[in-house]
Amino acid sequence: MQLGYIASHYPAVSHTFVSREIRALRRQGVGVHTFSIRRTPPEDLLTDADREEAARTFSVVPSSAGELASAHARAFRRHPLRYVATFAHALRRAVPGLRGRLWGAFYFAEAMPVWERCDRLGIRHLHAQFADSATDVALLVRRFGGSGWSWSLAVHGPVEFYDVTRNRLAEKVGDADAVLAISHFGRSQLMTVAPEERWERIHVVRCGIEPGAIVPPERRDGGGGILCVGRLVHLKGQSLLVEAVGVLRRRGLDARLTLVGDGPKRADLERQARRLGVADAVTFAGSVGQDRIREFYDAADVFALPSMAEGLPVVLMEAAAAGLPSVSTRLMGIPEIVEHERTGLLITPGRLDELVAALERLLGDAEFRRRLGAEARERVVAEFDVDRSAARLRELFAAMPGVGAGG
Repeated sequence: MQLGYIASHYPAVSHTFVSREIRALRRQGVGVHTFSIRRTPPEDLLTDADREEAARTFSVVPSSAGELASAHARAFRRHPLRYVATFAHALRRAVPGLRGRLWGAFYFAEAMPVWERCDRLGIRHLHAQFADSATDVALLVRRFGGSGWSWSLAVHGPVEFYDVTRNRLAEKVGDADAVLAISHFGRSQLMTVAPEERWERIHVVRCGIEPGAIVPPERRDGGGGILCVGRLVHLKGQSLLVEAVGVLRRRGLDARLTLVGDGPKRADLERQARRLGVADAVTFAGSVGQDRIREFYDAADVFALPSMAEGLPVVLMEAAAAGLPSVSTRLMGIPEIVEHERTGLLITPGRLDELVAALERLLGDAEFRRRLGAEARERVVAEFDVDRSAARLRELFAAMPGVGAGG
């Protein structure tokens, strides 16, 4: 079985779950070849595994004019009428206006090198991650490839659901041979843009973790270590966490927050911590590779992710595997991971008072933390094992036209 995985950027700091999924498929004998529209900058490759994966990934941009021209010339010689028809389709489906048609031409330009690479490797199925430029390219590769070629789409959310018109989500769901949602919430959102006869092609296949790679440590009874892992962006709600630490410390709790990740909100969060007088209680760890992330889970007492929008956060799975109870918000796919009062505590999005109360309850009761953490570990092992998800993916891919036709 041979297939291609394509993303706008791969490997990426915040998309380690894609690499994990690919490794699981390869363990099950699937020949997965990776494609990235744009090459990942060296500074974003945090581990040896990232660098090895980047080295084996075909990147379209940057490429020389000669390489681009060669791919297009080969495609034109192979199927001249189909080449012209695919280019015309790229322009027709583009967003109206000169700029939109220019982007349509770019997607076509990027599609032919991907098609050429697939053709050389015997790949006839592309699986695209996220409803962004990678899906536009995969759609055009499939159209130019013709019968015997296929493509599928994985939608993670929440970004794809913000502007379904700009992302051409309905068209992509209608065109793909299969659409994969990582949560039941995500599937429901895809159902709103797809006709009922397409619903059977929308499948739920969860992201997963490797439970054996994270083993819960022996934790002390006391401690106020709160951990949040994620990009420092507005929707993750880290500013609420910084404010909550201030409230908890004024109440006499030794609350300490570690933020793992980086992003455009970092400077604002640092200023907020200084303004609230908790700069010494908030640690900004920056971006951390998977080879170091476990030490942060091991050192924490509670995991917190007070997001205002999410897909199916893999960091909640990792925290559960480490035996940590989580405080998170009651929205989108999060309740499919965190069960209130059993594996963690769920709060109303944006409610500082509820966030403070949940953290105070967990930090003040070591036995409650242990019980929820043990239940969280048990649940994530049973429901979010990446090898189980990969087996389901393999089954779905096997039904796609062209899969298994390669060498």
